[in-house]
Amino acid sequence: MLTAAQVLAENNFGDTRSGGLAGPMGLFIIVLLAIATVLLIRNMNARLRRLPGRFPQQQDQEERVVESAGTVLDPTDRESSS
Repeated sequence: MLTAAQVLAENNFGDTRSGGLAGPMGLFIIVLLAIATVLLIRNMNARLRRLPGRFPQQQDQEERVVESAGTVLDPTDRESSS
């Protein structure tokens, strides 16, 4: 007869010697993800360095105001003003 201690102590996880590839494969995936992260961070930093320090906001806003003032919003207004 089996006692409760023997049932609990039984290895129900299969043969652990044949599945010895899980540890090295996990380490390989972690190292691969770390390398990919480092390369992505380097690429992102290089792209950020190429951006200008400031964007010309004042000129863009003035150009938008001029463009919107010069455009006709209602096509019927053009016909009535002619």
